[in-house]
Amino acid sequence: MRLKNSYFFTLREDAKDEDSISSNLLVRGGFIKKSSAGIYMMLPMGWRIMQKIMNIIRDEMDKTGCQELLMPALIPEDIYIASGRRAGFGHDMFSLKDRKGQNYVLGPTHEELFAIAAKMQIRSYKDMPFSLYQFETKFRDEPRPRYGLIRVREFIMKDAYTFDKDEAGLDVAYQKQFNAYKNIMNRLHLNYVIVRADTGVMGGLLSEEFQALAPMGEDTLVLCDSCDFASNIEVAPCKPEIPAEKEEEKELVLEATPHSRTIEEVADHFHLPAKKFVKTLVYSVDGKPVAVMVRGDRDVNETKLRKFLKAAEVELASPSVVEEVTHAEVGFAGPIGIDCPVYADEEVKYMQNFIVGANKTGYHYCNVNLKDFKAEAFADLRNIMEGDICPNCGGRIHFAHGIEVGNTFKLGTKYSKALDLQYLDANNQLQYVWMGSYGIGPARAMAALAEQNADENGINWPKDLAPYQAAIIIISTKDEAQNEAAEKLYEQLEKAGVEVLLDDRDTRPGVKFKDMDLIGIPYRITVGRGIKDGMVELKPRTGEKVDVPVDKAAEMLIEELKK
Repeated sequence: MRLKNSYFFTLREDAKDEDSISSNLLVRGGFIKKSSAGIYMMLPMGWRIMQKIMNIIRDEMDKTGCQELLMPALIPEDIYIASGRRAGFGHDMFSLKDRKGQNYVLGPTHEELFAIAAKMQIRSYKDMPFSLYQFETKFRDEPRPRYGLIRVREFIMKDAYTFDKDEAGLDVAYQKQFNAYKNIMNRLHLNYVIVRADTGVMGGLLSEEFQALAPMGEDTLVLCDSCDFASNIEVAPCKPEIPAEKEEEKELVLEATPHSRTIEEVADHFHLPAKKFVKTLVYSVDGKPVAVMVRGDRDVNETKLRKFLKAAEVELASPSVVEEVTHAEVGFAGPIGIDCPVYADEEVKYMQNFIVGANKTGYHYCNVNLKDFKAEAFADLRNIMEGDICPNCGGRIHFAHGIEVGNTFKLGTKYSKALDLQYLDANNQLQYVWMGSYGIGPARAMAALAEQNADENGINWPKDLAPYQAAIIIISTKDEAQNEAAEKLYEQLEKAGVEVLLDDRDTRPGVKFKDMDLIGIPYRITVGRGIKDGMVELKPRTGEKVDVPVDKAAEMLIEELKK
C-alpha cells in the first residue's frame, strides 16, 4: 500500500478520553476511533489486524470440522423469554419494537438461535455429533464501558456450538474445541492462563476462561506458587484457616462501642486484629433479606452466595432493610437476634470468642461462640486472598490480572430442555441434546496484544500479526533516484508476497519513522542519500540498523521474516 493517497493518520498526543494503554495506542495509531461510549469504528489498519486474528481463529475452527454460518443480530425477544434468559440479561440487553409493535432484541449471544437451527438437523442419535460457528456482532448495554475494546457495547464475537447425544460425546467435543482454543492463543502469541470461572447467565456445567495476563485486566486471577491451580476469583474455592489450638469458651458480654461501626473502628476500639471479629452483612437475595457472616478480614463472594442459595439476584440490602432486620443503625448488624436467615462462611465454624455487632446501635457482643446464634448453614462463601492456602496442593495463592479473551462452556441440556431440542435414541426414546458453547473476542485479543506488546514508541506487534510486515521509507520524495529504488523494492517485496507499505508521503523523515514505530511495523527499509552508492538501511523495529546493498535488501528482508 502506498501511503500518499491512502486513508492513514496518526495522533502525536495521547487520546484524551481513553483509559488504558491499549486503547490510547490503538486510537493514536489510527487503528480505531470511538464514535460513542463503548462503540468504536474499526479503521483500515485495525481491520487488517482483526482479519488476521479472525483468519487464525477460522483456520483452527475449520480444522475441528466446525462449519461456519451467520445468524441475525436482530432477534425476537420471545426466544430469550422461552430459554429463561431475558430476565437474567435485564438492562444489559438492547430492546426495541418494530412498526407492528413486536418486541425484538439485539443479540448479546446466540445459544438460542443455534439450538433452533440444530432442530432442523436433529431427529435421531445418528444425526450427531456436529458443530457450527459464526463471526457476528453482539450488543450489550454495558453500564460503564471502559478500557477501549475491552468493555464495549458493540463487538464482533466468534461463537461456536457443539451438539452431542450424551455427556460423553460433549466431553469429546469440548476437549476438541478446548485444544483448538489453546492453538489459537499460541498462534496469537498471547501470554495467557486458563482458569475455571462462573457459568453466569450462560448456565451449564462448566466454564473455563482464556485470560490474557495484563495489569489493567478487569478479572482477578487466582494462581498457585507451587502447582498449576488457576481460577477466576469468583469461583476459587477456599480452605478455612483452622486455629492450631481450641480456645476455652468465655461468657458472652455486651459492650458499648458508641463510635465504632466499621471493622477498622471496632478493631481500634478493642485493640485486636480484624481476624478476631466476624462481619455480618445483610443481602437482598431475590428480594428477601439474608445475613451472611465472614471473618473480619474477609470479603463475601457474591457469586458463591448466589450459587449456594440458587438465587437469580444477590445484592447488598438497602440501609432501610438493614435497619428493619437489625432494629439498629447500619454498622451494628450481628447474628444474635437478627430478623432474617443467617448463613456463615465455613471458617466461622472454627472460631471461638469472636466479636460481632449486637443489633443495637452503639453496641457489640464479645466472646461469641456458635452456641450463641443459629446459622442456617455453613459454606464456602468468601473470596480467596493472596497468601491463602492453595485448595489443590497446600502451596500459597497469589493474584494476577487478566483480560478474558475466550471462554468455553459445557452447557449440558440447559438450552435443549428450554427449547425442546430432542432426538430419538437407539431404543426409540426421546432424549435431550447435549450442547457446548465456545466464544472468542477478536477485538479483545487485539487489545490484549496491544497491552502486552506496548513500548515507549508504540505497539510492537508480533510480525505475523502486524498490519504490514515491512515499510519502505523514502527520505526525499523529490529525489528521483530514491523514488526509483523504493518503487523497485516495493515491487520485489509485493511479488514475493510480503505485506509492505511504501511511505511516499511528502513529510519529514522523523515523522515517518515515528509513525512506523507507533503502528508497529516489524521492519523498515530506508531509502536515502546512500542510494547514490547503491546502499539502503535495513532496521528491525526493536533492533539495530544496518546498511545493505539495495539489490540485496529485499532478499535479506524476506530471510528475516522467515525467522
